[in-house]
Amino acid sequence: MRPAPTQRVRPGLLRVLDPTAHDVLADRETAARSTTAALRLYAGRHPHDARLAELIGELSVRDEGFRQRWADRDVLEYTHGTKLYGHPLVGELTLEYESLTLPDDAGQALYLYTAQPDSPSDHALRLLAEGSAPAHLAEDRAHSSSPPSP
Repeated sequence: MRPAPTQRVRPGLLRVLDPTAHDVLADRETAARSTTAALRLYAGRHPHDARLAELIGELSVRDEGFRQRWADRDVLEYTHGTKLYGHPLVGELTLEYESLTLPDDAGQALYLYTAQPDSPSDHALRLLAEGSAPAHLAEDRAHSSSPPSP
């Protein structure tokens, strides 16, 4: 049995609005803006979803930032782009993504994330895949990407 549309939307919203998301989302404001704009598109496609309306109301009451972003009336469909993540062991990851809509169900999509070959993100992902990412690597990458001190 497939989850109701609102159940599929909630995890993405909670990830963006959760204060601990700062640790995972390197650019939380951009993620919050794009997620809110995607929710607006989704709400337009499901105008009679009472649970979705309830969720939007709840977010509007709880979060001033969401309320402002919702009032902007931006609409976005995730098809491709770049996302920045912060990983506790390897630091910042820059990943490109593509969305593939499933032919038998336009409401579901498969997302593919890749790093540019030979980029710092590619090397970091390889370390994670091998299970050999040392704890100090995140600090080393953070220092190497910060501007030099005067």
